[in-house]
Amino acid sequence: MSEEAVLTTLPVLELPAAGDDPTAFRTALREATHRDGFFYLAGHGIDPAVGAELIGLARRFFALPDEAKAEIDHLESPHFRGYSRVGGELTGGAVDWREQIDVGPEREAIPDAAGYWNLQGPNRWPSALPELRPAVEHWDAALSALGARLLRHWAASLGAPEDTFDAAFVQPATLIKIVRYPGTRENPQGVGAHKDSGVLTLLLLEEGSTGLQVEREDGTWIDAPPVPGAFVVNIGELLEVATGGYLRATRHRVVAPEPGRDRISVPYFYNPALDARIPVLDLPAEFAAESRGVEADPDNPIFATYGENAWKSRTRAHPDVALRHHGITSRRGGYREVRRTSAPSTRRR
Repeated sequence: MSEEAVLTTLPVLELPAAGDDPTAFRTALREATHRDGFFYLAGHGIDPAVGAELIGLARRFFALPDEAKAEIDHLESPHFRGYSRVGGELTGGAVDWREQIDVGPEREAIPDAAGYWNLQGPNRWPSALPELRPAVEHWDAALSALGARLLRHWAASLGAPEDTFDAAFVQPATLIKIVRYPGTRENPQGVGAHKDSGVLTLLLLEEGSTGLQVEREDGTWIDAPPVPGAFVVNIGELLEVATGGYLRATRHRVVAPEPGRDRISVPYFYNPALDARIPVLDLPAEFAAESRGVEADPDNPIFATYGENAWKSRTRAHPDVALRHHGITSRRGGYREVRRTSAPSTRRR
């Protein structure tokens, strides 16, 4: 493969089966996420038919009448759950051209919660499509197990015990987004350039879809089209924190489709408990020497506690929900200066 091809093509890694020697995979995993922050994951053992079913259910949901989708309007959820219309989310203070459902762990809301504990609560499910809930819950269980396997490989690849991250994920605060990008001439921003706020993302792409782009170190963008049978995987800000910047979360974006086309995707965000602080690894000297430090951006502070990072992300992305339910006001398009009415509680679930 030419040097240019290496620079413009994300690596495809094959997850080893139980009992196989993981050494080569772990080396490739570490190098890919040190260099690119993104890769394709094949050999994961999840039946492609399960993903295809979920994509099909997503298409059925988005084809419902507006009033059926509005039944689970996220504006009615203090936990940022449910359906948001096209233009109902911001990235970088600008409108994203997509509609979506946000689904988190199905747990009871905490009475009188403060700060990031407001992210815990029940989901909202459409009565017009009862098949959606069991399919999403099955997907959640399968990808949570896959995320845990990947983190064990990452820990070992960085010279740490395999179970280093396990304690933080006893009650993971996962997030599933079921997303449709309509074709448009009005707004090319399907999703604006951003980093993910958690630990890792497993992305299911519809076959034949286009639009996902990953930023290279030189500031140029490369396409990340679907690879049959593989997830697109990227690391979030907390793996950057855990490795002192040896692994670097990478900015990415989605360009909206052309008129007459649309795009379905299902990102799965594997995140620790809301109050979990991701362990900071004591890297071997050879890796520590290549650590770049956690990126300092005054417009996007990175917090070691996951709930802080998630609260930052949600209140910026959905300032209407933040204001309506939590009295949070924001300036500069809801992105830069988010003010809390109270500090996050240390109260546990």
